[in-house]
Amino acid sequence: MPDRFDALKFGSRMTFGASLILAALMLAPAPVTAGEADVTDARAEQRADGTWRFEVTVRHADTGWEHYADLWQVRTVEGDILGERVLAHPHVTEQPFTRALSGVVIPPGVDTVVIHARDSVHGFGGRTFELRLK
Repeated sequence: MPDRFDALKFGSRMTFGASLILAALMLAPAPVTAGEADVTDARAEQRADGTWRFEVTVRHADTGWEHYADLWQVRTVEGDILGERVLAHPHVTEQPFTRALSGVVIPPGVDTVVIHARDSVHGFGGRTFELRLK
């Protein structure tokens, strides 16, 4: 029959195992808290000269110069780049944010584009936005 101290013995072994796991977690690299850049909205308008102006809204948990959304692109469904907007600085306190790009030439026959955003750590990979051109 087990005595009342058997539970304590088992508990101390568990505590040692838990301590090993905790130590391993403490030595692991810290996770990056800002995820990938997501495109949350986009609008396009054809100008009188036939080019297009895009307004794109991006959400990303910018932390500063070391990790921020730094670019978005207008692409065909097949992946050809039609235009890109460089984002010159972090938007730590402005989320989500919207920026425009004018002068985008859309080839004949292209009626849908896909907007992709990039961040300085993960690159491309967040949510994209498919936009049908009218």
